[in-house]
Amino acid sequence: MEHIFAPWRIEWVERDPAAGDNGCPFCVLPERHRDRESRIVARSEHCFVLLNNYPYNPGHVMVIPYAHVSRWDSLDDDALLDHSQLKAATISTIETTLQPDGMNAGENLGGDAAGGSIESHIHTHVVPRWSGDTNFMSAIGDTRVLVEALEDTYDRLYDVFETRPEAAENEDNQGSENAVELRF
Repeated sequence: MEHIFAPWRIEWVERDPAAGDNGCPFCVLPERHRDRESRIVARSEHCFVLLNNYPYNPGHVMVIPYAHVSRWDSLDDDALLDHSQLKAATISTIETTLQPDGMNAGENLGGDAAGGSIESHIHTHVVPRWSGDTNFMSAIGDTRVLVEALEDTYDRLYDVFETRPEAAENEDNQGSENAVELRF
């Protein structure tokens, strides 16, 4: 029997179901205002950056509008521009922080047919890639090996987001539990 150690999953096991994870997680998480715990690393006026709980690689994040819509043409121009600017800032931050060989950025549109798990709330995946990051574990063993804990990735990305020129001058950003606020 194979064993995979995944200590971060204890949070899910020990959660209080009565506290309710009802609703769309992309709507619930930013409303909790517990950014570090929710793994929201950066926010802008219309969107936020969330570490993926089941990353393909370290640094796999999603850029998500606050508006609960299933189509890009349902967002107004301000939200679309904000999403694009935050996505660009996110890609730059990942490049600076993790120095990947490449990057994948895209959406799963169309629900199950497209491989998406949350089709009712659009979002963009940004996945850093390294030459040779596909190995026998994922190709043959149907298992992913994460080389860095999510909390460590969060800290590394947070530190670089905090130095961006768009980072709001906000003493709450300094080492706090709040995501870095970006203003475009």
